[in-house]
Amino acid sequence: VQLQASGGGLVQAGGSLRLSCAASGRTFSNYAVGWFRQAPGKEREFVAGIDWGGSSTRSADSVKGRFTISRDNAKNTVYLRMNSLKPEDTAVYYCAAGARPLVTTTAYAYWGQGTLVTVSS
Repeated sequence: VQLQASGGGLVQAGGSLRLSCAASGRTFSNYAVGWFRQAPGKEREFVAGIDWGGSSTRSADSVKGRFTISRDNAKNTVYLRMNSLKPEDTAVYYCAAGARPLVTTTAYAYWGQGTLVTVSS
């Protein structure tokens, strides 16, 4: 499956963005999807994940209550709605597909190219 992340940009603290992860290739609805982020000089970290049907989600403590993951299998797309953005949310955001929405990068076989989110203070 091929993944294309988009929707990043520059936003002021307190603002919102919606990231999209569009899939093509294999049957997208068979896969769980995770969003990860990587800030300069830091390791890639889990942000949020959703199972294949969209009924089960999980998110990192650092984004709970602010970020929401959802999916539309008819459109082969997963979304990450990000509200109340903080400067520490600045990172390249990646989407990935795998069997289950786990928090480790090794659980995902397919990765998108990343989209940059910059939050100014």
